[in-house]
Amino acid sequence: MPFELFVALRYLLAKRKQTLISIVTLISVAGVGSGVAALIIALALNSGFQKEFQDRILGATSHVNLLRLGNLPIQDYRALADRLRKKPEVVVVSPTVYSQAQLASDLNRARGVILRGVDPQRREILGDLFEKIVEGDPTRFDVVTPVPSMMVGKQLADELGLLVGDYVRAFGRQGQLSPLGRLTRVQNFEIVAIFESGLWDYDANWALIPIGAAQRFEGLSVNEVSVLEFKISDIYAASEVAERLLETAGSGFTAQTWIELNRPLFSALRLEKLALFIAIGLIVMVASLNIVSTLTLMVMEKNRDIAVIAAMGGTPRTITGIFVLQGLIIGMLGTSIGAVLGWVSVWYMDTYKVFRLEPQVYSIPYVPFEASLGDALLVCLLAILICLGATLYPARAASKLDPVEAIRYE
Repeated sequence: MPFELFVALRYLLAKRKQTLISIVTLISVAGVGSGVAALIIALALNSGFQKEFQDRILGATSHVNLLRLGNLPIQDYRALADRLRKKPEVVVVSPTVYSQAQLASDLNRARGVILRGVDPQRREILGDLFEKIVEGDPTRFDVVTPVPSMMVGKQLADELGLLVGDYVRAFGRQGQLSPLGRLTRVQNFEIVAIFESGLWDYDANWALIPIGAAQRFEGLSVNEVSVLEFKISDIYAASEVAERLLETAGSGFTAQTWIELNRPLFSALRLEKLALFIAIGLIVMVASLNIVSTLTLMVMEKNRDIAVIAAMGGTPRTITGIFVLQGLIIGMLGTSIGAVLGWVSVWYMDTYKVFRLEPQVYSIPYVPFEASLGDALLVCLLAILICLGATLYPARAASKLDPVEAIRYE
């Protein structure tokens, strides 16, 4: 064992003449540990929100949308979809029709919603939404009946008082020409299933219908759709894939990615993560000041020992190393305790969903935590570096101590 490390451990573990130094040492360890634990929990909270929103959004929506400029319908979409399907990055291509409507139930309740007409044969575009059915039979969504089928979100069903098997009337925003003028387009739908995606915005505002019914409701021909939606192999390459799809589609088209559509949300989460890192990181810096106090008191107490070491041939580098290692051990001990405490706390709070939320406000029912090994290692490294920096001043002061002055009155 190196001499500096041996002396540093003896100073930390030996019984003190001054109890105050032991108390300040314990406070230093506790301060660093609490700061590290708080920072790991805060970053896990932010990562949890980001992952939860991302998973829920991608579980109900596509990765890339291809649209005509001016919100015009895409004509002869099958030929275009066949060309774009050959791209190696594309996993699924699905035609979709979007429409705004007013839903009215038999209980005289009404609600404005977004109708999404999807191809029942290409339900992969909806991710795992069909696996989140809480009531009803989703296989009936594929059945062609005189009254088209509809799937609604749990919040929307509760608001309108809808049950599986009920009929609902949809009023379109566009009308049909008649001798009496332009009439409102009306269509009846049968509720065959109720889903719960976990995102309040989707569960309260979306209704799924077969694409054929959506085309008729929106006044489109069987060869026209609103959007071509894509699932791709690498969700983080959505922007590059969108550019390649536009090159193949030709002029008159535009593309939207899931990143662009949700940019405000994820930008806010990244900014919040940075703010949390800085704000809670200050706790570790404040805790490191206790290390300065601990080492300063230690230098004052070990004045005679430092003089003896110097008189026996100890160099300033040796004395500096003793107190740097002492402060570093305090920092590493506090960091280790904080890392374990933070990681266990994150696991417990995420596993047992300790903190519940209002879905209407936060879109998710509980506070998610996502422990990241990279974030934890970064926090631990930062804490150790801060603690190391806090040792430099008292260690250098100890190395400059004059041994003659220190033992003159001994």
